[in-house]
Amino acid sequence: MAQHHNQGPPEESPPDFDQLSQSRRELLALVEDVFQQFHPQPGVLKDLPQLKVDSGSIASLCQTAKDDPRLDFKLLLCLACVDYEKYFQLVYFLQSLTHEQTLVIKTDVPYENPSLPSVTSVWQAADWYEREAHDLFGVDFDGHPDLAPLLLYEEFEGYPGRKEYPLNDYEEF
Repeated sequence: MAQHHNQGPPEESPPDFDQLSQSRRELLALVEDVFQQFHPQPGVLKDLPQLKVDSGSIASLCQTAKDDPRLDFKLLLCLACVDYEKYFQLVYFLQSLTHEQTLVIKTDVPYENPSLPSVTSVWQAADWYEREAHDLFGVDFDGHPDLAPLLLYEEFEGYPGRKEYPLNDYEEF
């Protein structure tokens, strides 16, 4: 049975900002201004505004996203890790209950020795998300208080979330 793996994200076309509602376009303009020192790349994920930033600035950017009253992203909804075989992409979904807005932040880390700053000091909810990404993909989160296995046992070898991880053949019953 041949295995098919994506070699990277889908071909990127220019973001279609027309997909965004007026309030989401205004949010994107605001976050571009607030985060200009991080040199964000604006984009659209379905109907959500997104920014792509350098992994080294993720903790500072997230702290600002939470603390700036114009943004008030007090809630980390989800943190996902995606294996694109040449690099990993970490995707942060942030929610502002005050402003009823959602923002997606993306950052890439290299496949070899993947590491980036932890955001557990910003949101406690990041604790288990980061531990999951560490367990399944081998991503290190600098400054995380305890990257002990969350899903796997201590002696488990390898990272089963990676596309390179061998899948055992099985028989359907």
